[in-house]
Amino acid sequence: MQRSGTASRVLAVHGSWRPALRRIPSLVVLLALACAHSEAPPAAVATAAPAPAATAPAPAPAPAETPAAPQQLAADTPRSTQGGATYTAPGGWSVADKGALTILTPPEGDSHVVLASVDGADASAAVAAAWKLYRPDMKRPVKLVTPRPGRQGWEERQVFEYETSPNERAVAQAIAFRKGGSWTVLLLDGTEPTFEKRGAPTSLVLGSLRPKGYARESFAGRKAHPLDAERIETLKAFVRSAMDQLGVPGVGLAFIDGGRVVWEGGLGVRELGRPEPVDANTLFMAASNTKGMTTLLLARLVDQGKIRWDELVVQAYPRFKLADPEVTRQVQFKHLICACTGLPRQDLEFVFEFAGARPSSTFDLLAKVKPTSKFGEVFQYSNLMASAAGYIGGHLHAPALELGAAYDRAMAALVFAPLGMRSTTFDFKRALKANHASPHGENADGKMAVADLDIDYCIVPHRPAGGVWTTPHDFARYVELELSKGKLPDGTQLVTEESLVARRLPEIPLGEDHTYGMGLMVDTRWGTPVVHHGGDLIGYHSDFFALPEHGVGALILTNADHGELIRGPLMRRLLEVLFDGRPEAEGDVAAQAKRVRAEQEELRGRLVIPPDPAVLAGVGKVYRSPDLGRVRVVRRPDRTVIDVGEWRSAVASRKNDDGSVSLITVDPGLVGFEFVIGERDGKRVLITRDGQHEYLFTEGGS
Repeated sequence: MQRSGTASRVLAVHGSWRPALRRIPSLVVLLALACAHSEAPPAAVATAAPAPAATAPAPAPAPAETPAAPQQLAADTPRSTQGGATYTAPGGWSVADKGALTILTPPEGDSHVVLASVDGADASAAVAAAWKLYRPDMKRPVKLVTPRPGRQGWEERQVFEYETSPNERAVAQAIAFRKGGSWTVLLLDGTEPTFEKRGAPTSLVLGSLRPKGYARESFAGRKAHPLDAERIETLKAFVRSAMDQLGVPGVGLAFIDGGRVVWEGGLGVRELGRPEPVDANTLFMAASNTKGMTTLLLARLVDQGKIRWDELVVQAYPRFKLADPEVTRQVQFKHLICACTGLPRQDLEFVFEFAGARPSSTFDLLAKVKPTSKFGEVFQYSNLMASAAGYIGGHLHAPALELGAAYDRAMAALVFAPLGMRSTTFDFKRALKANHASPHGENADGKMAVADLDIDYCIVPHRPAGGVWTTPHDFARYVELELSKGKLPDGTQLVTEESLVARRLPEIPLGEDHTYGMGLMVDTRWGTPVVHHGGDLIGYHSDFFALPEHGVGALILTNADHGELIRGPLMRRLLEVLFDGRPEAEGDVAAQAKRVRAEQEELRGRLVIPPDPAVLAGVGKVYRSPDLGRVRVVRRPDRTVIDVGEWRSAVASRKNDDGSVSLITVDPGLVGFEFVIGERDGKRVLITRDGQHEYLFTEGGS
């Protein structure tokens, strides 16, 4: 599960499954790192004032002297900037060159990705020159500037984040890239809904941007070194160092080579302040790595002749219904977890309201979801569709049972039991009584602490999308199967190679050399395919990496929110160890650690904890939303709490640049969930948003 508070960071964690609300400032920050699993805390402001009525999102201003004849691209197209940097422009977008500028515009027309070839004494001067060429009226103050290691032929990279207010729903960011004495500056200027929707093509531009003449590193055709004891210790030492830098208490790991597990175990502790170590049998929530396991269930049903990948879902399960009848009629089984149907992320309904939810609630919610892009046009992650896939598969396996019981039985019988995943479970009570890792997160002061597990229970009614608890030992059995072409260690063919591999075939692009299949991603940027997928819930983050051409795999399970920042660098470090690659992973972790510290300090400096009394004087006690239910604002002598019912957190107040004020959650793991104080139709309201939707809580009730 993934927090999708803004378009700005969707691509960085596109395989993840986390609650949405938090305003994350930087798609650019994360993609510039070329690190697939990064996420930053939100920005905030420190003083408070009476809140004006919330305003509608403002459209992005058009660029100065917009070129008269932009070219509409039918397909992804390799291009060069005036300064000679190369990149790929996305199909379906328009592109216009004007002097030193290249302006890329998505179909919505309200946002722009701009590439500028400029001179400058340093990064700040280069960025200023780029804005002057593109939008001379750009007056937003810089919020934060953070450096990144030189990568992809660039010798220097600096990321600039600008002040925006939540009611604007604006994206304003810049990255300065230097090669020698020349600068290429990338600007993002537009709206959150558009960048959320068009995150994958934006990632294509960012990921493909390289200086003229740069030859990409490739491991194609190389033989991998064996994962011997020395190389395993090198990888473990890398993870230990990353844990220390990022404050992650515990990590579960396993490494596979030659079709067998060569090391499995843990590093660190299950819970801060307690001595129990993480070991091979410690349970973690794997979150969205449940999706690949769910499609493995579907692959087994394909082999049994109960479904076909190209079979229409409504024929097998007539209850399946989306808000758009035309899309409903197009969905085949392979589309249920392809993130390619045009349905947007719409998670807040079950993040807020899950106490009375049941597996059937997945289908009730799906019936309300409307597409925001064309079928097959662009990557848009949908947890509800993945949940439906599992429940339909379970129903076809055990039609007499309730949906949840049928899914649980199908997964146990067709996936977990034959793979020997004896500890793996969807049962929270069972997991919490066993050897398990507790979730952790930082509070607003940057202190790591045990996080409340309450919000993670939101996945229970929708568990095929992200509800599995597993151990390093068990998870390794699953990764082994991905490497063995569907065979168990004793040689038994559990699933045909054709059905297994179908799950990896590209259904929709994620960016350059990165595609999404059915609950699995394939990354080919280094010349050899890496099958992987991330998973994220509050306090839990996971990933696995399988190199089918080499029979090598690895997995990671972590028990703190900064654990997600280890995953992308671990993939890179594994490849460095296997193929003598350029040493980049350690620098990536160090940069991540500096970034999160800088962003945490910037965040804390703008919050008032406890909230300003003047702000609270204008806030009611109870608010209701037709979609998200009731929230209470509970005032206590030492703190004020937002209580959703299913979960709760202390809040701070923050004044926004447009004069509005937000209440921001500040408890460990929940930092940055935002409720904007406003007024609509003469009534006091709280407003929360995900990337493409706005939800209004109106004062009233008890």
